[in-house]
Amino acid sequence: MRITSLAEHGVICSLHLARRGQDQRVTGREIAQTEQISPDTVEQILLRLRRAGIVQSTRGTNGGYSLARPASEISIRDIIAAAEATPFVINCDSHPVGEDRCSTSHSCSIRPVWVLLQRKIDEVLEGVRLSDLLKDEAGVGERIGLPATTPFTSRNLPVLEPLQHQVS
Repeated sequence: MRITSLAEHGVICSLHLARRGQDQRVTGREIAQTEQISPDTVEQILLRLRRAGIVQSTRGTNGGYSLARPASEISIRDIIAAAEATPFVINCDSHPVGEDRCSTSHSCSIRPVWVLLQRKIDEVLEGVRLSDLLKDEAGVGERIGLPATTPFTSRNLPVLEPLQHQVS
């Protein structure tokens, strides 16, 4: 799974709004400048987030964007789904290797693994709320169950526990 820049920027923009508070408005240009993201990208993301009901916009002199609901009610999955469509796409559906191999009418021993992986990813992303990300890195790590002993990098993240194999 790869998190696209649209998904990451969607979370960054949403977190920026959460830090401001639900009642304080900010322009897309301000978010772009502060977060060092292209203004066009920020506007594209904010439009998608607005359509998904995550942010709201107000026109006028004191206009701008704010969260449409409390950060505690917005999951990271909601944000990613709004920013880029779906967080994890099963190639069986989107890019089948071949009709004879990937059709749902044919048995494929790999498909259940991808389906399980998609469910786990969705569970994790649904379980983390935007409000959780208002904490510092150690606080977020603790909230989601990662040990706070070492800094987080892609090289030292925990791996999912393997399934117990049954001997037949």
